[in-house]
Amino acid sequence: MHSRDKGKSRSTKPIKKTPSWAPYKGKEVEKLIVKYRKMDKSSSEIGSILRDAYGIHSVKCITNKKISMILEENDLGKELPEDLLNLIKKMIAIKQHKEKNNHDQVAKRGLELTNSKIRRLVKYYQRTKKLPDNWKFDPNRLKMYVE
Repeated sequence: MHSRDKGKSRSTKPIKKTPSWAPYKGKEVEKLIVKYRKMDKSSSEIGSILRDAYGIHSVKCITNKKISMILEENDLGKELPEDLLNLIKKMIAIKQHKEKNNHDQVAKRGLELTNSKIRRLVKYYQRTKKLPDNWKFDPNRLKMYVE
């Protein structure tokens, strides 16, 4: 959206049904997800760990639920969605860089683009009721959202 690139081709998703060689069953996978969430891992980190260390190619194929749904069922979800938190962390890093390098115009543009992405994502989450309608993003109080 914000660059001149045309995008990249997508890889194909794994097969929909649970393969016969799957090393773990549904409840075992849910226990692993809860274990790693209690170790303060994000849902994307949990997915990478399950793929790389346990050979679980798709949690949804095995459990019929996404990682975020399993975390919500066990009351381990975060109050803000993970992608929104990642953008806020990125904005904090860009602001810190901008304070040290005041004449960096590329960083200024990056800050504007990140702010735009955050606002668009907030509107989406308010529309889908994942955030309350009265939730406001305040760029001046960024660290409050991350802590």
